[in-house]
Amino acid sequence: MNTLQVKMNIVIILLFALIYAIVSGIGGYIGIHNFYFYLLLALFIMAIQYLTAPKIIEWSMGVHYVTKSQYPKLYTMVEELAQKANIPMPRVAISHLPIPNAFAFGRGPNDGRVCVTTGLLELLTEEELKAVLGHEITHIKNKDVLTIMLLSLIPMIMYRLAWHLLFYSNRRDRGEQTNTALIGLLAFIFYFITNLLVLYASRIREYFADQGSIELGNSPTALATALYKITYGAARMEKHAIKEAEGFKAFFINDPSQAQKDIRELSEIDLDRSGTIDRDELLALKNKNIQLTFADKMLELLSTHPNTLKRIKRLSELAHQL
Repeated sequence: MNTLQVKMNIVIILLFALIYAIVSGIGGYIGIHNFYFYLLLALFIMAIQYLTAPKIIEWSMGVHYVTKSQYPKLYTMVEELAQKANIPMPRVAISHLPIPNAFAFGRGPNDGRVCVTTGLLELLTEEELKAVLGHEITHIKNKDVLTIMLLSLIPMIMYRLAWHLLFYSNRRDRGEQTNTALIGLLAFIFYFITNLLVLYASRIREYFADQGSIELGNSPTALATALYKITYGAARMEKHAIKEAEGFKAFFINDPSQAQKDIRELSEIDLDRSGTIDRDELLALKNKNIQLTFADKMLELLSTHPNTLKRIKRLSELAHQL
C-alpha cells in the first residue's frame, strides 16, 4: 500500500471516528431523534445533489457533448484511455470557456463525462492533452466525485447540528440553554475540522489522479508541462473570466484562482524558459526541498487542490521511477 493510500485511509478513519464520537456524546443530550432527522436531511440533500449535479454543471459550464466525427482526435484519446482504465466509454464534451482546463463529472464510472475547454485545446500538444485526459479518466475510475460527496456528508451533518443547537434550541432552563449553546459551538468546531479533512481528502485524490495518468502510459513531463501551461494560461485570464467559474473550480485539474501565485513558483522550474518542463528540468526538481510560506500553507489547507509546485515535484518522483 503506497503513502497516498495510507493517508487517504487515515483521513476516512478520522472522519468516521469523529462523527461516531460526536453522535455518542451529543446524541443522549439532544435526543437521538434529532440526530436522525439531520442525518436524513443531509442524506436527502446529498441525494438531490447526486441526481441534479450533472445537469447543473452542464448548464453552468456550457457543456456541449460531441461525437467522434466532430472531434476525432479528442474522442479517440478518451476512448483509448478508457479502455486502458477498464471503464465504460465516458461521454466527451467541450466547454467554450476561455480558461484552459478540463474536468470529469457524472454519477460514477457508468455515467462518466469528460469535458475540456476550448482554451485547453488551443494551448496543449496532443501528448499533453492526453496526459490531462488520463488524469480525468482516473477520477472517473476511482469514483472520486462520489467519494468526496459521501465524505462531505459528515461536515454537512455537523453544520446542521450546530445551527440547530445554537439558534433553534427550545431548552427553557438557563443552565440547559448554556450547555446546549456550548455543545452547538463544539459541533461547529467539529464542522470546521471535518471540512478541513474533506479538503485534505480532495487534495489526495488529485495526487492519485496524477499518478493514475502516468499508470495509463502518459509521460510525467507531459503532465507537468500541461499543468505549467494551464497555470500560465489561467494567469493571463482577466479576473472576471476566472470569477465566472469560481464555484466549479473544485472540478478542474487545477485551481485557476491561484494561477497568478503559482506561475511565479513554476517559472523557476523552466530553466531554459522554453514554456515547457523537460525531463532534465523535472528530475532536477526531485532533489529540491520545497518550502512553502505560511500564507501558502494556509491557502493550500483551505483548497481542494494541492499546491501546483508540490504536484509537479511528485511527478518528478514518478519520473525518476520510470
